[in-house]
Amino acid sequence: MSDRPPPAPAREPVHEQHVDGFGTVRLLRLDPHADAEVVHAWASEERASFWGMNGLSVEQVTEIYAHLDTLDTHHAFLVTKDDDPVALLQTYEPEADRVSEVYEVRPGDIGVHLLLAPAGADGPRTGWSAALLTAVAGYVLRGLDRQRVVVDPDVRNEKAVARFLRQGFEAGERVVLPEIDMPDVHLPEKHAQLAFLRREVAFPG
Repeated sequence: MSDRPPPAPAREPVHEQHVDGFGTVRLLRLDPHADAEVVHAWASEERASFWGMNGLSVEQVTEIYAHLDTLDTHHAFLVTKDDDPVALLQTYEPEADRVSEVYEVRPGDIGVHLLLAPAGADGPRTGWSAALLTAVAGYVLRGLDRQRVVVDPDVRNEKAVARFLRQGFEAGERVVLPEIDMPDVHLPEKHAQLAFLRREVAFPG
């Protein structure tokens, strides 16, 4: 008889969507311990410097997401394509976030942060960001029955800003998000470009 522990039960996706020409996208609740290494690898790359986790250890990444897992207003998800991890999604209630200090939150708003996995050996993957954003929009606007998505990429992150605008987001104001310095979280001041995706734009008709 084997002494091996039983395999961990598979996580049920909170959202599953087939995107034509791309594959099946699933959103799984992030496991702060099991997923820390893959998130650390993505966030440690220079291309992900705007995510704000460069230089952190795996243990520190685990602590950050273990803390986030205790909150009712902020949630993290591992995004998979045909069961391969391809992105990290964070959703949050804008009124419980520093972004509420720089724009007027409307009922039905939801905030989103999205970190894409690096391209593989084959180089840039055309259409991947659009497909993943389509699935994310499906989850937050339809699955969670929200009316508008707000994003706040760093103004220097021109690729991310352009990616959101191509997806139907409308550019808002350029703002300065204030520094947060608390025992459980530290976020430096951030110059951000606000952008919004309305439900009727993402899903017309």
